[in-house]
Amino acid sequence: MALGPRLELRQGQGLVITPQLQQAIKLLQLTNLELEVYVEGELERNPLLQRDERDSENDPEPTRAETADYAVDNMPDSAAQADMDAGPQDLSPGERDAGDGDTREPAEQAGGQVDWSKAGRGGSFEGEDSLEGRLSRDKTLGEHLHDQLAVAGLTAPERVVAAVLIDGVDEGGYMRLDLDEVAERLGCELSVVNRVLTVLQGFEPTGIMARDVRECLSIQLRERDRLDPAMAILLDNLELLARRDLTALKRACGVDDEDMREMIAELKALTPRPGAAFGGEPSQPVIPDVFVREGSGGLWHVELNSDTLPKVLVDRRYHARVNGGARTDAEKTFVSDCLANANWLVKSLDQRARTILKVSGEIVRQQDGFLAFGVQHLRPLNLKTVADAIGMHESTVSRVTSNKYIATPRGVFELKFFFTSSIASSLGGEAHSAEAVRHRIRVLIDAEGAESDVHSDDAIVDILKEAGVDIARRTVAKYREAMRIPSSVERRRMLRAAV
Repeated sequence: MALGPRLELRQGQGLVITPQLQQAIKLLQLTNLELEVYVEGELERNPLLQRDERDSENDPEPTRAETADYAVDNMPDSAAQADMDAGPQDLSPGERDAGDGDTREPAEQAGGQVDWSKAGRGGSFEGEDSLEGRLSRDKTLGEHLHDQLAVAGLTAPERVVAAVLIDGVDEGGYMRLDLDEVAERLGCELSVVNRVLTVLQGFEPTGIMARDVRECLSIQLRERDRLDPAMAILLDNLELLARRDLTALKRACGVDDEDMREMIAELKALTPRPGAAFGGEPSQPVIPDVFVREGSGGLWHVELNSDTLPKVLVDRRYHARVNGGARTDAEKTFVSDCLANANWLVKSLDQRARTILKVSGEIVRQQDGFLAFGVQHLRPLNLKTVADAIGMHESTVSRVTSNKYIATPRGVFELKFFFTSSIASSLGGEAHSAEAVRHRIRVLIDAEGAESDVHSDDAIVDILKEAGVDIARRTVAKYREAMRIPSSVERRRMLRAAV
């Protein structure tokens, strides 16, 4: 076969990540505080951008881009969508486009299906926090506890309670929430909250999640197998120790001088503030991006937090003045670039707000049972379900729900919190949440009273399939190990040893 040069024409599709597209994608991921910092920088760099300082009291009614009502089977009309690539409306300091805009992510408007795996694979765009940057800072106490929560094997309702309790931890590691109020707010039994708190108090560092110093020290002593009756009495009388009333302490504990010295030495070896070992960023109050309020007729009113939305305008009058005074090509190019960047930023901010509202509204629609009745009514939910319902790409939903918070009648939660995995039904019915299946597995194993009653992973698979849960043996094994439950062989050996 002869070899030689030749020309070929091939047609293909590709995604070009322009600077404007990078900006639009980045804005979706930013928290409200990061967005404020970013917009402040743009205001300093671009002379054609101006902050909208109009008094909000003159326009108290939120626009359609800022609020919506959602019922169980109701979604707002999304037919009116504008092309993101089209130029924005002519804006001046006294005017702004308040019409409906495209709720798709900018890259989804290029025409046809976009392969997002090529857009963000392997890292972040220039200017975003890199993985190395995130790993270089110290992990906060909250992050450390949430990492342990992810593998604690709790059910979905229990994980809701755990997340709320963890958010109530102060810098010293103490849980400062009232358990009765938590139970009432989340619509669950107080026994559930107490059970979850007991699990959390087994997290590292030892002594975490205690409600007072006595409980903190008790947890640490219990782990060392040193919480004997005398030490328990000492912990009940810490005020005597603070006053150095050793005579009264010895009499209360029933110990001599030597024992008392050893007990005090043991207390001094403990850590009264286990959370203080964690540095990292100072705790910042969570500012919700979205509010959810119960309305009339079974509707949930979803509204963006306007205080977190930077309001900027393109100063067309100033642009006309400086553009008329531009003489050189460099000056004209600079003015033209400033105008294009300003237009795109205003459009991207409006697009970001609409996208957050639409994603939040669908999450509220899917999880209305939780809002109305409590944590026991959380539904299995994933990114694809939300994305398909509102006509967006999964990557868009993922970006929107990261580090965005929603204030509900049951508390403030991260949007990602509402996504729970599911397992298909073998009977063709509604899918089961993974947490509910874990709970079933744990109940089956807890009911094992004799060696002959011990269920292998295969036996558990058969039992669950009869109950309508289609699950693989390796999944049962994974869930069992996550809940720190020994294998069937080890459980039989433990039962024999107990006899």
